[in-house]
Amino acid sequence: MSDRRHRFVVIGAGMAGILSAIKLREAGFRAVTVYEKADRLGGTWRENTYPGIACDVPSHLYSYSFAPNPDWSHVFSPGDEILAYLEDVARRHGVTDCIRLGTEVTRLEWRQGRWHVETATGERDEADFVIAATGVLHHPRYPDIEGLGDFEGAAFHSARWDHTVPLEGRRVGVVGTGSSAVQIVGAVVDTVGELRLFQRTPQWILPLDNPPISDEDRARFRADPTALAARRAELARSFADNFANAVVDAASPQMRMIEELCLANLEQNVVDPDLRERLRPDYRAACKRLVVHPNFYEAVQRPNAVLVTERIARVEPAGVRTADGELHELDVLVLATGFQVDRFLRPIQVTGRDGISLDEVWTERPTAYLSISVPGFPNLFMLNGPNGPVGNFSLIDVAELQLAYVLQLIEPVLRGEAAAVCARRDATERLEAARVEAAQKTVWVTGCKSWYLDDRGIPAAWPWSFDRFREVMARPDLGDFELTAAPQVSPAAR
Repeated sequence: MSDRRHRFVVIGAGMAGILSAIKLREAGFRAVTVYEKADRLGGTWRENTYPGIACDVPSHLYSYSFAPNPDWSHVFSPGDEILAYLEDVARRHGVTDCIRLGTEVTRLEWRQGRWHVETATGERDEADFVIAATGVLHHPRYPDIEGLGDFEGAAFHSARWDHTVPLEGRRVGVVGTGSSAVQIVGAVVDTVGELRLFQRTPQWILPLDNPPISDEDRARFRADPTALAARRAELARSFADNFANAVVDAASPQMRMIEELCLANLEQNVVDPDLRERLRPDYRAACKRLVVHPNFYEAVQRPNAVLVTERIARVEPAGVRTADGELHELDVLVLATGFQVDRFLRPIQVTGRDGISLDEVWTERPTAYLSISVPGFPNLFMLNGPNGPVGNFSLIDVAELQLAYVLQLIEPVLRGEAAAVCARRDATERLEAARVEAAQKTVWVTGCKSWYLDDRGIPAAWPWSFDRFREVMARPDLGDFELTAAPQVSPAAR
């Protein structure tokens, strides 16, 4: 019989951390503590509060399978609704009591068969297992622009939006053209006096509408949970077939259809031929993370909107100076320049077996077996870790599958058959070699620079179908794992 007295520490109270707490409690584990560095749970949806923020995965799919929400307001729900949903799920499932807010984990050390945990406030803890639910999109990436600190107006990253700064009638500059920038432009262009979008690289825009979900449908979903479950399953299959599986096969018919939709959106909706060409990417659609927005082209053609494609030379007290010598005078400067997506557990100092440092292991780049386990780091598991399906699946689905996998993986330890478990080095290297080879078929390697690519130009993401991911996650192959023998107990000590 499994021993459920083992202690778990979960790092992060975002989507995956809340999931971990709920599922560990459901599995009978009572000794569970979630450490969260911020003063509120929610992860990405707590950090990002900029105007226009919404998820680019349909709401009914970007929901826990065990906690469907019949009351989503839109097909793609706004960020504040997602945050409220996560808080509500944590509350309804009774796990808020195990979340330690305002407590940042700074160090993990594997010593004497347990993880020793230290926090920024000097607290110490021990755990048999650590689950790192630290997320991907929460360390802002700031651009290396000369004079950025000299700007006399308000300047902030999109993930650190300053809501005390008024936008009405102001001259606002947005640096970047990814999803955050596009959503911000669409949301504020009719509020600001003038908007200047500083574009280094144009983006393909998939024109998906975001209609409200009707009162009738919401009432039907509340009255009939099976209808809601069927809707989620329908969305999951459609999302996998028409997008997630398309981007991992650059030659697929579905990928060609996506490209045709993006091209038609540009050709049919941008009137001025010069502007159209400046907005036209020179790479294939979805090579970078595909941007989904219903009316970006309409927004950028507003009379008060200016697309700036000249390189930024420097920031000055009055605004942004471009390489052609023009000074773009601004009151507010928004840096929609993305995130450091290769941090994962870092900056936590993690020391594994035999004193090995995670920073040393990841000197070249982060790697993990199935994005979950790192050789030499027993009983430490990541959700949405390195080389996982970050680019093309619902990360809630991914985290649910990975956590179920981890709970199976630790059963030998719970039964006393092993003291610890982690991925074998040879299995990790074999899987990584196969992943690198398969990545050559994806659309991500067709000729663009993106945050998907590592230092070698290889996509740092799962390059196979969603069905294959689900199959691999169904049951661990224990032959790919190193199980440390449990200590023998002498008959006299029993």
